[in-house]
Amino acid sequence: MGRLIDPKETVEILKKYDFIFSKRYGQNFLIDEHVLGKILRAADITKEDAVLEIGPGIGTMTQALADAAGQVVAVEIDEKLLPILSDTLQDFQNVTVVHADILETDIRELSRQYAGGKPFKVVANLPYYITTPIIMGLLENDLPVTSITVMVQKEVAQRMQEKPGSKDYGALSLAVQYYAEPYLAANVPRNCFMPRPDVDSAVIRLTKRPEPAVKVQDPKLMFRLIRASFSVRRKTLLNGLKNAGDLGYSASELTEAVKALGKGETVRGETLSLQEFAFLSDTLSAMRNG
Repeated sequence: MGRLIDPKETVEILKKYDFIFSKRYGQNFLIDEHVLGKILRAADITKEDAVLEIGPGIGTMTQALADAAGQVVAVEIDEKLLPILSDTLQDFQNVTVVHADILETDIRELSRQYAGGKPFKVVANLPYYITTPIIMGLLENDLPVTSITVMVQKEVAQRMQEKPGSKDYGALSLAVQYYAEPYLAANVPRNCFMPRPDVDSAVIRLTKRPEPAVKVQDPKLMFRLIRASFSVRRKTLLNGLKNAGDLGYSASELTEAVKALGKGETVRGETLSLQEFAFLSDTLSAMRNG
């Protein structure tokens, strides 16, 4: 089997297996070698690395990862792709294909079973509809993952690395940056895929931090405050918090905590940094803990 990054090879293998693209799984296969190179450079894969690929599709990127890495574990949810992957990856002895839903997969067990306990570098061309649950699942659960290099919708990639005050800054920006350092590696036009998606994409690398970006007494409270502050844009931070309903603090307590930020009662949530949300959370925690 030839290298699938050639669109002719991609068409040939799809015809051979009468494969029909699934809207359910958001399938768009990469057909641009230049972009593939950018992904591999961003991921910084060496023969010392174990790679976890999410959604290998027909194996286009898997082939390149197998050349670069020591071990590749590819998790594919669509059983119709399994015979294709068996074909396209038959020459690669360092690839294991696992038929599973990544959201229900024990990644620690994959590391133990197929990678000798090594942590993974995650590489993926992620379906747009499920990007955020996958990324946050990888970041939040203290998994054996050192970095995540993914192709995602351009707008989502931009949100992940935005700073306070910008229109794309929000709860996703804060959550990602709490756990990882984002680096936008490349923008990818829609004509680099088959079938062509409706939006442009981008490659972003998230390097997992050894410790979260800020120390906070109650991270769950902090993220509840963050979600509340961005639930309705153009509201003041205080109004967003008061209208959340499930924070467990009185209006006067919330007012006191916002005042403690020193930015006035009309400050908006989208202007606060991660450090300031941590301060707000700790201020509220102190009211209850004394």
